[in-house]
Amino acid sequence: MIEQIIKDYYKAWNNALATNDSSQVREKMSPEFVGYWCHSALAAPQKYDYDYDLNDVLEQYLGTQTTKSFEIESITTRTNDVLVFGTETNTVNGIDYPAKIFFVWKNEQDGWRLLREYIELIN
Repeated sequence: MIEQIIKDYYKAWNNALATNDSSQVREKMSPEFVGYWCHSALAAPQKYDYDYDLNDVLEQYLGTQTTKSFEIESITTRTNDVLVFGTETNTVNGIDYPAKIFFVWKNEQDGWRLLREYIELIN
């Protein structure tokens, strides 16, 4: 079940990257979404939430060949949510940029939504 949710989420991202339309990605997010993006060279993680500008993110990749993929390494099921840990790879013009990601997916009234993500770049 969660495997298909993850596949659908990355399909939404790849569609967004191809069309510059973030609506499919936003639909997968909980209104309570909070994310953290970091790299060891940064003093602190950058925090973002449901209202962050996904279109600004997509514009960074205009004119490039960019795709996202995700390999699940572990799944932990709790009462109302699922924890997923794995490796995301952003491939930009043939160059891979991997990151470790920890997702929290919550079963909300209208289906499974991304509640939190923690991203730590590898390189």
